[in-house]
Amino acid sequence: MRFHVFVIGKPKLAFARLGVEEYAARLRPYVPVELHFLKAGTPDGESRALLERSKAMFRIVLDERGEQVTSRGLAQKFGDWERHGPRDLAVLIGGADGHTDALLQAAGWRWALSKLTLQHEMALVLTLEQLYRACTLRAGHPYHRD
Repeated sequence: MRFHVFVIGKPKLAFARLGVEEYAARLRPYVPVELHFLKAGTPDGESRALLERSKAMFRIVLDERGEQVTSRGLAQKFGDWERHGPRDLAVLIGGADGHTDALLQAAGWRWALSKLTLQHEMALVLTLEQLYRACTLRAGHPYHRD
């Protein structure tokens, strides 16, 4: 299984850049992960770019109206996908105006980090941390505590 994280725009906030670097580095011993930063534009253009770049991958779309899961539930989903599903998982994080209906309909799974609307740089850091947490749970590493 491989993670491809597609994000509209590069993190501009210093703490977000550091968080992205930290959790991407922590993830790599567990699973290959690639970060793809796409140019910001109109919502239609951003969604088209995300769809094109994630073609043939299982799309996990961040959406505040998506399914909320626990960290253990996320680890279980990854285990199920690894056993029965796609090799490449694409996590799609939209820009300030979110995703178009066409992109949402193309999602394999819509994931809500929270019911709150999150700034996309924060969403990226939280996403990477949760991917790392799920991987450590699956590996039996003591990072996660119940």
